[in-house]
Amino acid sequence: MNAEKLKLEQQLWNIANTLRGKMGADDFRDYILGFVFYKYLSEKMHTYADKILKPNGILYADVNESDDKGKLYLKEVREFAIETLGYFLKPSELFSQMAHRGNGDGKHKFILDDLSRVLTNIAQSTRGTDSEEEFDNLFEDLDLTSSKLGKTENSKNELIVKVLAHLENIDFRLEDTQADVLGDAYEYLIGKFASGAGKKAGEFYTPQQVSMVLAKLVTTGKEKLKSVYDPTCGSGSLLLRVSKEVKEVGRFYGQESNPTTFNLCRMNIIMHDVHYSKFDIKNEDTLEHPQHLDERFEAIVANPPFSAQWSASSIFLTDDRFSDFGKLAPASKADFAFVLHMVHQLADDGQMAVVLPHGVLFRGAAEGHIRKHLIKEKNVLDAVIGLPANVFYGTGIPTCILVMKKDRGNHSDNILFIDASREFEKVKTQNLLLPDHIDKIITTYKDRKTIDKYSYVAQMDEIAENEYNLNIPRYVDTFEEEEPVDLKAVVAELKSLETEMTDIDKEILANCKELGIDAPVFEGGGK
Repeated sequence: MNAEKLKLEQQLWNIANTLRGKMGADDFRDYILGFVFYKYLSEKMHTYADKILKPNGILYADVNESDDKGKLYLKEVREFAIETLGYFLKPSELFSQMAHRGNGDGKHKFILDDLSRVLTNIAQSTRGTDSEEEFDNLFEDLDLTSSKLGKTENSKNELIVKVLAHLENIDFRLEDTQADVLGDAYEYLIGKFASGAGKKAGEFYTPQQVSMVLAKLVTTGKEKLKSVYDPTCGSGSLLLRVSKEVKEVGRFYGQESNPTTFNLCRMNIIMHDVHYSKFDIKNEDTLEHPQHLDERFEAIVANPPFSAQWSASSIFLTDDRFSDFGKLAPASKADFAFVLHMVHQLADDGQMAVVLPHGVLFRGAAEGHIRKHLIKEKNVLDAVIGLPANVFYGTGIPTCILVMKKDRGNHSDNILFIDASREFEKVKTQNLLLPDHIDKIITTYKDRKTIDKYSYVAQMDEIAENEYNLNIPRYVDTFEEEEPVDLKAVVAELKSLETEMTDIDKEILANCKELGIDAPVFEGGGK
């Protein structure tokens, strides 16, 4: 199975490189991911329609769309498809048909206009149905008229036809229900694009290693989740990672402010075979315009933009998310605004894990006030985990994970600190958490034990003595004592070296005398 997955990943990346030289990374990412998604929807539609029509002894590709009998077949298939898949495609709109038409008779035929209509029709097929919101404007970033594809209409068409032809030759293995091969390959593509996207990568992707830590933290001791939520969901990788740690997730919720990333998230979730009725992703600014305030979630994970700006308007002092705290996170650093939003959304039996810059552990003023209130009054902070520097794309700063629970049970009188910042594998310019490193973090969290130079269970009175400063070195002593210096041995070695140098000087003088040349002047002025 791993071999098949690796093969598919490499095939898709090779096709992506067909577009690489034509446009910027962000642009060719949107095109290749969009076309992969279109092929996925087509193959799902084709397989499902064949199943519906099997009792009639006809294949979907053979349905005549223009005669009365064919129209009846299409009506029947459409009704079932909209309810089950959430969308509908005619036989002539399937990916395979568009790819073949583009390469008809071995020549590139013009298909851009028809292809644009097909992509629009996918969203229009959901109008007025329960899946409308999940499919609305999914392909809006695939502008087939863009000059980025080529200077002329024919050059644009030639490039798109070439991409479609390459994708048509790849087996997506949708019949393999035992493994999410295509979903994992899609995730691989997103990760590859993120690795080359610089600072922009953080806007849409959390490295898989960090996602795994967060997902394992919020699923500790659970096999099923009623809900999982990510208030800054990006490409949806964190939400999907949580689903891999449990047998079942009832429903996925998320919010993403960037429209392009919002579309990518919905595609990614659908590509992982999550039914449209099981996810609710919104395209709005989470802090300014929260969309799920009436909901409470059993698991929350997030990697918010580090120290982002927000309005910090005084109107938020009456907002239920922030009003208990009396102060707002600074306008220049929204980190604690995201934290308080997540705490507000957390169910009483829920658990959340959020990645933040180290500054949230010790910065003063309003942030210090909020931090103290979270610990002393709310008592929701369960653990602080320090991560290595340079594990995120686009930034090398060290980060931490805050784990929070409203019901902390037997641990309500302490906070666990883990310093995992020194345990990583350096690969080129990136630091990676390997499976052993991740397992150690999770095992230490579960066991909740003090481990020399790695973890420490701090009592609440100790936290108070430190004035609610959570800087990890205050609690986990990682200082390595140097071996004591043996001064007698050092003196003896220096005397030995001095004797050896004197002997060498005499040898040099003798050689110079034998050669009849002036001897060098040694330290002290002698020859």
